[in-house]
Amino acid sequence: MLSVVVPVWGERHDLRRMLPALRTAVDGIGVSAEILVCGEDLDVNVQELISHADAVYLPSKHGGYGDILQTGLAAARGEFVLTIDADFAYVADFVQVMWAHRESAEVVIGSRYVRGAVAEMGFGRRFASRVLNGVYRFFLSLPYKDISSGFRLYRRRVLLDIQPLEPHGLDILPEILVKAFCQGWQVTEVPFWYRGSRPWNRTRMARFGTAYLATLGRMLSLRNSVRAADYDNRAFDSWVPLQRAWQRRRFEIVHAFMGPQAGRLTLDIGCGSSRIVQTLPGIVGMDLAMRKLRWLRAPGRHLVRGSLTELPFHNGAFDTVICSEVIEHIPRELVHLDEMVRVIAPGGLLILGTPDYSRQRWLFLEWLYGKVFPNGYVKEHINRYTRAGLQRDLEDLGLRIVGLRYVGGSEMIFAARVPAA
Repeated sequence: MLSVVVPVWGERHDLRRMLPALRTAVDGIGVSAEILVCGEDLDVNVQELISHADAVYLPSKHGGYGDILQTGLAAARGEFVLTIDADFAYVADFVQVMWAHRESAEVVIGSRYVRGAVAEMGFGRRFASRVLNGVYRFFLSLPYKDISSGFRLYRRRVLLDIQPLEPHGLDILPEILVKAFCQGWQVTEVPFWYRGSRPWNRTRMARFGTAYLATLGRMLSLRNSVRAADYDNRAFDSWVPLQRAWQRRRFEIVHAFMGPQAGRLTLDIGCGSSRIVQTLPGIVGMDLAMRKLRWLRAPGRHLVRGSLTELPFHNGAFDTVICSEVIEHIPRELVHLDEMVRVIAPGGLLILGTPDYSRQRWLFLEWLYGKVFPNGYVKEHINRYTRAGLQRDLEDLGLRIVGLRYVGGSEMIFAARVPAA
């Protein structure tokens, strides 16, 4: 049920006191558990100590913290995986606290910086840690205060979902957290008492800082791409004025088209982390990416995993169907507009939005965005529509165009009415 991974990194550890305390804490939980101690070339006496504590020693091929941690994570068999640093024996007292929060999120962080926590560290290390966490939190738009804590409880399926992991050092900790967040897994922080006994000199800080910056660059690319589960939600409040204004204008147009039907049965196809799904009661959000649906989870919210090519709904099930910024990402032969029409009740409304490639403004903006964010969505636009072509497709299906508005003069949003019975 539970795997406890203890990476032994460097020469300092407190396994003699820690392992007995850890075994007592794990036994107190009352579930089947294993303790895995990983390290590179640990002393024979240390290996005997591990064996006497009813734990398993896992040798690592490399000596970096990230390599050692991954050795333990790969061998863990439990449904839950708890990671603990080897040089803090007192942390075993908090094992039951972490276990008690296992149902609150898929990733539980033992945090040094949330309300109720205590962090005993020297000024230099505290300052560096605060700056590191602040930089990651700001640039990656993360709501967590202790991104670099190694005291965590994971559901094992999260660790399988975020592979592969690249870092070899301590920067593996923020990478795990960012990838889990981008996959839509829920994360929460609980306070604990941290005592930082290991001193950090300038050379060590410089080495760690370089690795953290490299990881920050890769994670920044991930956070600014559509692979991030909260991409649409984050863009709505983006610090980039154009992106923020664009998202909000699209939201206003869709709401205006819906009008009095906003409270009736509505389907949002390819909903992502849309504010539409978050703000309209009773709306059904559908997406093919499970990470998007995970992120949207909330009481009373209706979410379905499904494909645009074969919607899993009865004929005429909805009064309104919304499909915004989806069809340009799908090969033309897989875009079945008639499927959208099929699930709309007679007299219902189809709201369909996509970039207008007949407008020079959009071509320039897409080129510019691709230069600023090379890993963004631009490369995923494989189906180019024009106003005349899309309008003809809708009219061929028997729909009547009742509205057409533009976002930024380049993204077209059609409102098309299905014939009444």
